Amino acid sequence: MELKQRKDVPVEETWDLSLIYRDEQEMWDALTELKAAVAKFVETYAGKLHTADVIVRCLDERETILPKLSRIWSYSGLAVETDYTDNKLRERDEKVSDEMTRLNKDMSFVDSEILMAPTEELEKAVGLAKGCRVYLEDLLARKAHMLSPETEKVMAALGRVFDVPYTVYNTMKLADIAFDPFTVNGKEYPLGYSLFEDYYESDPDTAVRRAAFRAFSDTLKKYENTTAAAYNACVSQEKTLSELRGFDNVFDSLLFGQKVTREMYDRQIDVITERLAPHMRRYARLLKKKHGLDKMTFADLKVALDPEYDPKVTIEESHKIVRESLAILGEDYVQMVDRAYRERWIDFARNVGKSTGGFCSGVFRQNSFILLNWNERMSDVFTVAHELGHAGQEMYSDAAQSYYDAEPSTYLVEAPSTMNELLMANHLLSTSQDKRFRRWVLSSLVTNTYYHNFVTHLREAWYQREVYKIIDEGGSVNADILDDLFRKNLELFWGEDVELPDGAELTWMRQPHYYMGLYSYTYSAGLTVATQAMLRIREEGESAVQDWKKFLAAGGSKAPVEMAKIAGFDISNDGPLNATIDYIGSLIDEICTLTEEIDGITL
Repeated sequence: MELKQRKDVPVEETWDLSLIYRDEQEMWDALTELKAAVAKFVETYAGKLHTADVIVRCLDERETILPKLSRIWSYSGLAVETDYTDNKLRERDEKVSDEMTRLNKDMSFVDSEILMAPTEELEKAVGLAKGCRVYLEDLLARKAHMLSPETEKVMAALGRVFDVPYTVYNTMKLADIAFDPFTVNGKEYPLGYSLFEDYYESDPDTAVRRAAFRAFSDTLKKYENTTAAAYNACVSQEKTLSELRGFDNVFDSLLFGQKVTREMYDRQIDVITERLAPHMRRYARLLKKKHGLDKMTFADLKVALDPEYDPKVTIEESHKIVRESLAILGEDYVQMVDRAYRERWIDFARNVGKSTGGFCSGVFRQNSFILLNWNERMSDVFTVAHELGHAGQEMYSDAAQSYYDAEPSTYLVEAPSTMNELLMANHLLSTSQDKRFRRWVLSSLVTNTYYHNFVTHLREAWYQREVYKIIDEGGSVNADILDDLFRKNLELFWGEDVELPDGAELTWMRQPHYYMGLYSYTYSAGLTVATQAMLRIREEGESAVQDWKKFLAAGGSKAPVEMAKIAGFDISNDGPLNATIDYIGSLIDEICTLTEEIDGITL
């Protein structure tokens, strides 16, 4: 249970960043070459972007530079994510970030100068462009919100300053915050962020689970004012930038790049809050009755319905499960899964200072890197499948699209990842007819996939919207306001079925998503798309699989509504979302039926 120092974890459980550069010196050498390339680029194009052919040539040449910049940033930044207590890694990353900021500042003239070109030349450039066509079209759409070239250069130079709130949050969370152990029935238990979120939060022992929640919350409480100050700085900064760029409100500013409407954003939050809550409250009542709890509290919501049936899984076993689960996507996809394990794309280790949760970060047209904290649970296998979903999209979109178009809209970014979770659940269900096994798989879907994306992140989205409303009206937020907002948020969703102990309101402190614009709500948007695509695959087979792979390959070349059409359905209305909520309800209905058949427990 004790977390090791990074130097003490088995190397086979860590990722291999030498896939990017052999060593640190090669990275510095690459940076030296990149600085020379940028200097030549500036000399060649600064002040000369007046005609269509020069504009296209400039963007095409910049496309050869940007992936190199991204590789350097990845090598340095990913190393820090595994150990925020390593000051040498942090100092190196700060130096790299400074260099990247300067290079971005030097190239910041491009967009502004292009938009100053004659309209007829811009239209001609769009016609001439290939890999940069969509980028040019998006740039023209942003024209009304661009500042002067001089101002844009200053903004680029201040890039690292704008990142300070997130840096403060991450440093506090992963380097400074210290949790004391807690004691239950005379036994002492160590505590940390990953230990709580990946282990104690779902511990089958109610006394341990609730004591861990109290101890975790008591420590968070000590840091709430600093965290609130960092968050207030972030949202105030976003409001100021939205005003400077001429947006009517901060929501329009943050949704602009996602290419979705305010109606699509609000729909996710409002429809799920209203229609999913009754289903999840029913599931909470089932958990309470199944575990014989005196009361159902917020600290009990992550406990498994049947903890004794939650098998331990080794890393090697996870490879087999994930490989077989995703085989439906084709041999090329399976080969990617094998490479991820064989070439050490995945950082499984649990150590002090490592980022919590999980993520996937791709190196353009190379490979992806996946981080998680491995606890030998099937939920970890779902996480691996999830993150490999991002890697799969990167593989297909990098091959099919330019650097400019490879990344999908944030609105859809979680669709490929959650799809893999659903495919894994479908595969597991096909391997056995045992009722208890089936209930375990279905409850894993509800407590992991749908709870994580349709409840945890959706509640974050509701809270985040309320914060931005305050900021948009000229206000500010502090710890007391944020605590009150999140408690009301949880009360709205869970009603009288779940008691909210002290500390539940501090849940706003636990996620970094609030520093990434309007990101939290997109988890449910992506899973809505994934659910409908999964149901298509289940009903139609290979033709739906091929449509899904076309969706993955399209990257960010189209807006979300058009992208969803490639996968076979229309998200311009609430039909897919309501169908997905109905599907979640059907899963809970079946879980309740199975529980009555297995245990004789009825609601």
